[in-house]
Amino acid sequence: MTEQKSTPLPSVDKDWWRGAVIYQIYPRSFQDHNGDGIGDLVGITERLDYVADLGVDAIWLSPFFTSPMKDFGYDVSNYRDVDPIFGTLGDFDRLLEKAHSRGLKVIIDQVISHSSDKHPWFQESRQSRTNPRHDWYVWADPNPDGTPPNNWLSIFGGSAWTWDSRRMQYYMHNFLASQPDLNFHNPDVQDAVLGAMRFWLDRGVDGFRLDTVNFYFCSEGLESNPVVRPEDFNASTAPAVNPYNFQEHVYDKSRPENLAFLRRVRSLLDEYPGTTSVGEIGDSQHQLEIMAQYTSGEDRLHMAYTFDYLGGAFDAGHFRSSIDLTEKDAPDGWICLAFSNHDVARHLSRWGAHNHKEAFARLASTMLLTMRGSVCLYQGEELGLTEAELAFEDLVDPYGIEFWPEFKGRDGCRTPMVWQAAAHLGGFTTAQRAWLPVPADHLRRAVDQQEKQNDSLLHHYRATLDFRRKHPALAKGSIETLDAPDGVLMFLRSASGETMLCAYNMTEAHRSVTLPAGMAVRSADAPGSVAGPVDGTLVLPPFAAFVGSVVG
Repeated sequence: MTEQKSTPLPSVDKDWWRGAVIYQIYPRSFQDHNGDGIGDLVGITERLDYVADLGVDAIWLSPFFTSPMKDFGYDVSNYRDVDPIFGTLGDFDRLLEKAHSRGLKVIIDQVISHSSDKHPWFQESRQSRTNPRHDWYVWADPNPDGTPPNNWLSIFGGSAWTWDSRRMQYYMHNFLASQPDLNFHNPDVQDAVLGAMRFWLDRGVDGFRLDTVNFYFCSEGLESNPVVRPEDFNASTAPAVNPYNFQEHVYDKSRPENLAFLRRVRSLLDEYPGTTSVGEIGDSQHQLEIMAQYTSGEDRLHMAYTFDYLGGAFDAGHFRSSIDLTEKDAPDGWICLAFSNHDVARHLSRWGAHNHKEAFARLASTMLLTMRGSVCLYQGEELGLTEAELAFEDLVDPYGIEFWPEFKGRDGCRTPMVWQAAAHLGGFTTAQRAWLPVPADHLRRAVDQQEKQNDSLLHHYRATLDFRRKHPALAKGSIETLDAPDGVLMFLRSASGETMLCAYNMTEAHRSVTLPAGMAVRSADAPGSVAGPVDGTLVLPPFAAFVGSVVG
């Protein structure tokens, strides 16, 4: 095991993350270097120039740790090493060094709410009720009739409890039965996962994306969850066909004890100036309240993201309501915005059921990069990749296999990146088959095709990212929504003496927008923006955007 270290970039701004744009890389699907059909760390390193040239600030790497891959790396069996599928620690160090040389920060996933059942900690814990790690996981006796201790459900289907014959007890798992939940009520568990995080900070990483950050603690009383009220039913965290949505999850996650642990995480990060944290919050009923708790002040997470824009409708009313609620309920918090990631259908398919797909793709990118918060872009988003339609026999995601056909799982957003339209499997791999198919309709959107087209979506993303960098109001400014015609989202962004008006027609019809009385606005030459207002009126064709500077 190599001990090579990489020094983090000198931190000029400890708040670099505030308003930063982070590019999410799903390692299995970015670039395969060794020809086994699965992406790897060396492949990512080879493609970092492409990422840097986009103009983003950082990359986020989905898990590459040692794992049986039952949930494709989100079931970790060694928190301090690289799975051989992806390479070695030396490969990671070289990736880190190359990223830093190109001005890219590196954020890595930390999946600590649960481990793999193959992790030595769990292997020891399950042996007896008296071994040194007997209480490192959430164990419970059965009810007198042998049934699980309560009604908690797994997001991946069925009970959240699995019987273990060695201990004659149930263990808890919010996801697969092979992903047992760690017991964060035990200080030794907290110390162990913080030690693993320190291992990567010492290697030079710039921060962590914390998977399922509100799942760390459950109630020690193991009370059954109540039924969710019909008016509060929400399918943003799990698909509508999943009975997980029928409960209000007040006892199995989002517990108040989590705040003290997040302070320990922040204290650790504060030892490494310039590092950051972004938490994934999955809670259908209380996500904004939790985000406010987790990101307010200087002693918790730096930022968090919810599923407001990873689900929901592409609707001006929904977006305005989400923005306003965030400002009202989490005024001191900081949100990380994303429209797509490795867990949800790609947004061009999720929201784009109309005949204006190119205009919509540009509109969505401009909206995302002008809303208030930091931004996560998901690999291939900048190419306009759609959700892949896969046959059942091609699925590998256990979530999709469980809930097929109404929910097809996450494979459709995880297919390989396409680099060259005419190359075998889009230039992703030299293997005969990739771990997931490369859709034929993705090839025409390959990087080499879009590089040659000055008006391509890829060039639009680059130009919009450059525009964002040049306007502090868009990166770190305040936001204020404005009244607008039905279907139009309009807001002001303000910072450092600069105020910008952003108006978006989120419909298939033309819209005319009358600006507030006395407001003077001029064009800011934003990429893809329509012409400025005439006599106080903006004309917005279907899925058109206007971004301009407020004068005076």
